Amino acid sequence: MRLFVALDIDDAVRSRITRFLDSVRGFAPDARWARPESLHVTLKFIGEKSEEAVEKIKRALETIEAGTFEMNFRGYGFFPGARAPRVFWVGIEGGQKLTSLAATMDETLARLDVPKEEHAFNPHLTLARGAGSPRRKGDNPNRSFQHLQERLAALPKLEFGTMTSREFFLYRSQPSPGGSKYTKLAGFALQPSGN
Repeated sequence: MRLFVALDIDDAVRSRITRFLDSVRGFAPDARWARPESLHVTLKFIGEKSEEAVEKIKRALETIEAGTFEMNFRGYGFFPGARAPRVFWVGIEGGQKLTSLAATMDETLARLDVPKEEHAFNPHLTLARGAGSPRRKGDNPNRSFQHLQERLAALPKLEFGTMTSREFFLYRSQPSPGGSKYTKLAGFALQPSGN
């Protein structure tokens, strides 16, 4: 089964992002938009694993000790960049605690032969993926997001709110015609902490 570890987002933040998506989706109708109920902050992509491996992964995740922390959802961007966008995302500020949690998870799961991340951790919520395959030789830059970019440039800085992260989850991802379906397999509490 296909696995990843992520933080859920609270209802207030999800509601604000849902209203935003409803207001801008029409500016990139060819894009594949995320379903609001599926939004999450990926900490670690694990990949395909057997049922037996799932239990080992759960036991490893139980050993991670980390404190609660705040995440602020604001701003937006495009991967790999604004000139040839393929992914539209909302930014997340979570400070050192969020970065440390992702790094600890990477180290912990590497001991179970889960490949370590090649790129620096960049917390974000993926809102949409561009249509088509912009990497073919001779293609113009992906135009899926052109009107959306023009619309966003006219808006004030996007702010979706702050939440306290108290738990992370092991998820299963199952492809389906309407987009991947995510199922929580286990939750792992973060410890309340002072500064």
